[in-house]
Amino acid sequence: MDRIRIKDIAKMADVSVGTVDRVIHGRSGVSEASRKRVEEILKQLDYHPNMYASALASNKKYFFACLLPMHEEGEYWTEVERGIYEAQNNYSDFNIAIDLSFYDPYDYHSFACAAETILAKKPDGVLFAPTAPQYTKPFTDELNTLSIPYIYIDSQIKEEPGLSFFGQNSHSSGYFAAKMLMLLAGKEVKEIVIFRKINEGIVGSNQQERREIGFREYMKSFHADCTIWELDLHAKQDHEDTRMLDEFFAQHPTLRNGITFNSKAYIVGEYLQRRLITDFNLMGYDLLQRNVDCLKAGSIFFLIAQQPVLQGFNGIKALCDFLILKKEIPSENFMPIDLLTKENIDFYCNR
Repeated sequence: MDRIRIKDIAKMADVSVGTVDRVIHGRSGVSEASRKRVEEILKQLDYHPNMYASALASNKKYFFACLLPMHEEGEYWTEVERGIYEAQNNYSDFNIAIDLSFYDPYDYHSFACAAETILAKKPDGVLFAPTAPQYTKPFTDELNTLSIPYIYIDSQIKEEPGLSFFGQNSHSSGYFAAKMLMLLAGKEVKEIVIFRKINEGIVGSNQQERREIGFREYMKSFHADCTIWELDLHAKQDHEDTRMLDEFFAQHPTLRNGITFNSKAYIVGEYLQRRLITDFNLMGYDLLQRNVDCLKAGSIFFLIAQQPVLQGFNGIKALCDFLILKKEIPSENFMPIDLLTKENIDFYCNR
């Protein structure tokens, strides 16, 4: 039906071209009888206006704000940024501008301050990684009041639903990780360890917490007699990592299996290499180069990937589709749970 023109519809409805145009774009100045006649024909023809051409013709500018956790170059969020800027370049014809800002994931006040700054700029849409629900809610409440659509990335607050979400199903990912780790460890294993990076009791990511919930659910169901140790490394005191790991492994000399739910599995992986420990099975998340190096060296056995570039790209794409092209957006867009080893990592990265 793309070849159907407005003047064809006008002829069929016995109205002017201007009347059809006003009906299509929801403008006033049309009698109720004419509107019904045009709408009925549009429905019969399954006619949809060319929103892409209309958006280009409007020459309107769109401003999107993105709020991500602070990070160092080469870490997980660097890849999310890359996806955001690739989308900006891809949709440059629509005159979109992106303002990227950051918050300290271990400081709730930092998130609140960054959120206030974004609200003051009155963006057309927002893409952000939420912090704890009670600190995210004031931001989403204000966005809702201002009718600003927002999209969650990496993790979501289901009690405060946004326009959409891009990321893994964290609970399923943790459940899957437990299943894979225990297949590797064997039925007779009696202990495992969860490594965390924590600052003053804050893990720094909703996703990590939900992964651990899923992990523990599997363990409770199928390995209830397995002891789960915990080692909380200081998120802002990296110089303490080696000492704390030395002490922990000295206290648990028979421990052979562990996991971390954040993207810094390389901290433990590089430690194992320095200490020449080759009989420990470590599982982690995300394709940081240092993680990949440890995977290839054998100090990390499994990595779970979640395509951060695609998350960033699709988040911006969804805002463009919704605001500019007037498309409906799925409320949840789950990334695949990809299990990688040193045998398949190169195929995955080069595909």
